[in-house]
Amino acid sequence: PARNGRRPRGVVPRGTRSCGRSVREEAHARLGSVLAVLAALLHVVIFAMESLAWTSGRTRATFGMSEEEALATREMAFNQGFYNLFLAVVTGLGVALSACGAHGAGAALMLAGAGSMLAAAVVLFAGSPDKRPAALKQGVLPLLAVVCVGIAFL
Repeated sequence: PARNGRRPRGVVPRGTRSCGRSVREEAHARLGSVLAVLAALLHVVIFAMESLAWTSGRTRATFGMSEEEALATREMAFNQGFYNLFLAVVTGLGVALSACGAHGAGAALMLAGAGSMLAAAVVLFAGSPDKRPAALKQGVLPLLAVVCVGIAFL
């Protein structure tokens, strides 16, 4: 500190970053962003399976469907796939905004996107006991992202 007891302009207290967050909060923000990106990428893969490759043998095997079931549910899956894509886009925009310094808006979009992904996984877990393994795969990354982003920004 200077003689007048004030910190010189531009000097940041030890243990904090220039944006005012602590080193720990910054680490949680970075980890939350990485987890949010991974969750978004998973949802892009789900989009591709549901909207682009729903009737393929590999997708049918993944979802445990016959060809007839896939054909009968193709429109529903196409629409649902786009929901997954839009969740990924919102989450990705949040990560990008946060990386550009718009931390509040970025955190809000990351929490909205990853939180919606998590909520969908909870609904799947609760409503379809036979699909619980898929719900866990779908929900773990968003859960961890929400926790880390929440710690960092709230």
